[in-house]
This record gives sequence, structure tokens and C-alpha cells, in this order.
Amino acid sequence: MTPTHAEVAPAAQRVARLRADIAHHDHRYYVLDDPEIADADYDALMRELQGLEAEHPELATPDSPSRRVAGAPAERFRSVEHRQPMLSLANCFDDTGLAEFDERVHKLLGPAEVTYDCEPKLDGLAVELVYLEGTLAEGSTRGDGVVGEDVTANLRTQRSVPLTLRRQASTALPPAIPLPARLEVRGEVFLRKADFLRLNQAREREGEPSFANPRSAAAGSLRQLDAQVTAGRRLSLYLYELGAWEGPPFETHQAKLAWLASVGLPINPENRVVVGMDAVLAAHRDLLERRHALAYEVDGMVVKVDGEDARRRLGTVSRSPRWAVAFKFPAEEARTRVLAIEVNVGRTGALTPVAFLEAVQVGGVTVSRATLHNPGEVARKDVRVGDQVFVRRAGDVIPEITKVVTSVRTGEEHPYVFPDKCPVCGSATVMDEDGAILRCTGLACPAQLLGHLRHFASRGGMDIEGLGEKLCAQLVASGLVRRQADLYGLTVETLSALERMGEKSAENLVAALDRSRQPPLRRFLYALGIRHVGEATARTLAEAFGDVRPLYQASEEDLMRVKDVGPEMAHAIAAFFHDAQNRDNIDGLLAAGIHPEPPGKPSGGPFSGKTVVLTGTLEGMSREQAKEEVERRGGKVSGSVSRKTDLVVAGADAGGKLKTAHGFGVKVLDEAGFLDLLRENA
Repeated sequence: MTPTHAEVAPAAQRVARLRADIAHHDHRYYVLDDPEIADADYDALMRELQGLEAEHPELATPDSPSRRVAGAPAERFRSVEHRQPMLSLANCFDDTGLAEFDERVHKLLGPAEVTYDCEPKLDGLAVELVYLEGTLAEGSTRGDGVVGEDVTANLRTQRSVPLTLRRQASTALPPAIPLPARLEVRGEVFLRKADFLRLNQAREREGEPSFANPRSAAAGSLRQLDAQVTAGRRLSLYLYELGAWEGPPFETHQAKLAWLASVGLPINPENRVVVGMDAVLAAHRDLLERRHALAYEVDGMVVKVDGEDARRRLGTVSRSPRWAVAFKFPAEEARTRVLAIEVNVGRTGALTPVAFLEAVQVGGVTVSRATLHNPGEVARKDVRVGDQVFVRRAGDVIPEITKVVTSVRTGEEHPYVFPDKCPVCGSATVMDEDGAILRCTGLACPAQLLGHLRHFASRGGMDIEGLGEKLCAQLVASGLVRRQADLYGLTVETLSALERMGEKSAENLVAALDRSRQPPLRRFLYALGIRHVGEATARTLAEAFGDVRPLYQASEEDLMRVKDVGPEMAHAIAAFFHDAQNRDNIDGLLAAGIHPEPPGKPSGGPFSGKTVVLTGTLEGMSREQAKEEVERRGGKVSGSVSRKTDLVVAGADAGGKLKTAHGFGVKVLDEAGFLDLLRENA
């Protein structure tokens, strides 16, 4: 049935309000670097908008923030020819080189003092954005300066990239120029240090290889054929130049930047204007002193002539402008020798090679170790014990070997041979399908026990409330827990003896452990932390095998008959269940009273075939437990409220979802009513 005008009008008003709020918060976060709300609250606004647009397709527009969600993967990138070439910058590395640049500028412009713009040289990937009538139409990489790659779909996934611009542009610097029909702007896509750290931590949890540095991570993220991958990365953007320009000329570069900011584009607040070379050198020294305190990596300062007319007079040479130069920072590199190579075993079981070096000063810090990242990196750089190497340190990044000096090899250097057994627990090691990471297969390996415990207790796993990272660390350090099965032997008395663990907290944890003894099989399998096995795969394995024990004997061929299980995943699952330590741990869990429930057909009742939304805090159970109860009775739990929602369960402090439910006339139950339904249909 087509919605009436009376039904659509309130939804249209709410959609408009949500879009405005989301655009406001994007601007606060990415342009002003001053967020007003938490990420969870932002996500709630986005989910509500997506729900309304799904319910009212006629309200969906191409410039909606919801359209940042990526579509199907591309087979390859389309080529994009830049209407105006994206030039590269000449470099200088010391005061003398900068003085020579200034001399060339004065030779063409005359003796008068020159006003310069000083901008941090970001360590990212150059892009060009094209806006048509104020709406993002195309985004491309620099490429060779003449032809780049179309990465529009990937850029659209990023909150830092405005999808629409303010049409009534104004600036304190005259003239006030209206937004042209076509606007081309250029800038740098990069990863902030905090986002780089979060990305690598997430990859470590998933058992993926870490990125070596923010630049490679940003470039790799933007050039993904699957935009869904890019959507999961938080990239930042600063714009610093126009492409082909169809409006009236600007007098200065600063006026141009001010105009770009006035239409809603992100500009680096570190940009500054100075007069003369002495001031440029002072700005460079200041930025160099503060480089490690900045939120992002920089490798120098870009010095540009500010006057636009002066730039036109200076012109270009070869493929670089005469009016700009990249004044690079001193390299934080030093030469030393590799004394030994060993492997560290991380929380995910990854064996990371580490080079032990002759101590050397790098960037004011004594360095005696450097990461080699993974076996593939060792092979690519051909690092051998005894080699002379260059080691680099930048900010808080772990030192790494950048180059091997092969010309001075004596023949006594020898390649490192990676172990086939874990050096910590003795379990077999296996190489990932892409040959990037060597990994320990031992579930009870002490080196990775803490990570396994946190995953085991997670909501998607055994859902053990109160078993957080700090407590897991205490349990491991005290020796009380040497494998997951040991958790179920903990008592109130032993827990109370731990530092800062009161009797009440100990009682709560023991009760939470008792409540977790009958998990669905799919959650039990997920909780084991098997490589490549997420919640969806755990469900299909549970449905295919019905019990954990048959997996002990399952071959790779047996596993590949399971839906969505390919050769690499089958190899990892088989290796896991064929490992004696892992089977002993699982047997210990079963002996401790864990009884995974096999999947069964959903029973009928009030939830059968219904879409249910959970909101607020439930006192009697966790959100995950409530979801399990609904699904066990044939219902489906959704994250957003729409007109198609059948029921909303509202706990304490329910927010926007409850208001939306009332607006749509969706039935709402409080926790007591929800529990009554569960008891009636147990």
C-alpha cells in the first residue's frame, strides 16, 4: 500500500533533520576536529536515517549520508584524465636548498619580500574531487599526474569527504565567490595516528597482517576494489588546492583556502602565512619540533608563494611548479648491523620476526631492535643475520629496517629459517593462505592466552559478563587460568584473593560463568577463536555437524562441503581441531559442565516470522541473550526501527528507537512484558 501524504510528511521532516545533524557532526569531527557526540550516538543517527529511507524509498536521494554505504566490488578501476595535470613538487633537504628556491623566486618576481604559505607535508595519497552543482560526482587518485584511477565509490564511504557543499559560499577575504557548477579540488587522504593504531589492533584481533605505516595503510584502503573494505577504515582528508577553476580568480592562496573552508571542505588548521625566508625557516623549525605531537604523520613542510598572480608569473618547469617546494625533514634513519633474528608470538598466534641490532641512535633514541613484520617482508627485503641495514624510526612507530646494504656482504651472512613449532608452546605453526603470517595453532599457548580469553568471553561467544581484559590479565598472571577450561574451576574464594577483587564481584563472575554453561553450539564454536571462523561460519558449522566432537575427525574435504567454507578456511579449521592441545582444552570445557545446545528448528509463538528491535538496557539479561531468545523462537532481531518492524522491546534509558516506534505505531513491550512472552513460550 502506498503511504499517504500524512504518513510521509513527518518522515520527510525527520529525514531532513537527520541529514542536517549528520552533516553537522561530520563537519565538527573532520573539519573542526572538535566532535560533539560519541561514535555510538552518531551511528544511532545513521541507523535511524537508513531505516526511514528503507521504509520510504521516495525520500532517498543521491546526496544522502546513507549513500556512503558501499556497493558491489569493482572488477578494476576506471581511468580518469585530469583536466589540469596534478603536478609533483620539487624537494629540498636543508637551509641551503631552501635559500636557492627563494633566490629563484626573487629572480623572477623582484627584490621585494615574498609572502609564503607554509603547510605540513602530509604522508598520504593525493586525490582530486569533482563536485557538480555542489554534489560529489567523482574522486580520483593522482596517478601519473595526467591520468588517475576512479576511486569515487571508496571516497563516498568516508565521513571526512563531504558529499554536498554549501551553495551560499562566503568568506571574510573578498571577493565572496558563489559555488561554480563544476568545482575541482585537490588534497591528501591520510590516516591519523590514532586511527592507524585502531586499524592495526583490529587486524591483529582478526589475525591479519599489520600495516607497516599510515601511508601504506591509507593508500591500500583507498585503492580497494571492494568499497566495503574502505568503508571499514577511518580515513581523513585535507584539501589544499584547486584543479581546473571556472570562477573569478583569487588574489591569494589563503583567500582560496578560506573560500574552500566556507563551502564546507576540510582545510588543515596548521597552515600559516609568513613573510620572508627567516620566517619560513622559523616555521619549519617549529613544525619539526612538534611533528611527533601532531595527530598525523608528516615528512616535511610545503612552502608556496601566496600570491596567485605571482604564481602565474613563475609558472612551471618540467612537471613541478616554480612557486612551491617540499622542504623535507631530516631522515630518521641510521645504519647498523643485524646481530640475530627471533620471533615473538602475539595474542593471535602470529609469529612476528624481530631483528636484534647493534645499538644505534635514531631520531635521538637508542634503537637495538626492529620489527620485520612477517616472513614475506623478510623475504622481500632479503634480511639476513649479519647484514648491514638502514633502520628508521618515525614518531611512536616501532623501528623498522628500510634497506639492506647488499654491496658490503661478505658471504658470512645467513638467512633466517622460521620454526615449524611454536617457540612458546611447541604446537605446530602454519602459514596463512597468502603466505604473509606464520601462526601458532595452539589454543592454550601462553603467549596468546589473554587474547583467547577475551574472545571466549565476548558477547558473540560465551557472553561472560564481568570478564574484561584487566581481569583476564590478572587470571593469567596469577596462574589461575592456563586455558579456557580453567575458567570454570574458579571459585569465589580463589577470585576474592586477587588484587582489587571483592567478594561481591567474585560472586557475580562465578554466577556469570554458571549462566554460560549452556550456549548454543554456534556461539561455542565462535568462542573457541578458530582462525577465519566468524559468527556466520560458526552457525553453518553448527548446522552441518550438530556437535563439536565430529569436527575432531573432519577432513578438509568434509569441511569444504559446508556452505561458504573454502580451501583456506577448511585448512585452518582442520588444523585447529587436529591439534591435540586444542582437543584437550575442548574436552576440558565439556568435562567442566559446558553443554553446547545443537541447533534446532525455531519454535512457533509470538516471535515466529516477526522482526524485533531491542533498545535500552535490560536488567534481567544481556542484549545478546535477549537476541538468542527471540531467534530461538523464530524471530529476527533488527538494529533499526522501520514501518516493517513488528515489535520493539524497550528497556531502561531507551532513546531514539523508542520515539521512532511510537511515531510508526509499532507495538512496544517493556522488559516485564517481554519476559512474560518468553515464559509463555519457553
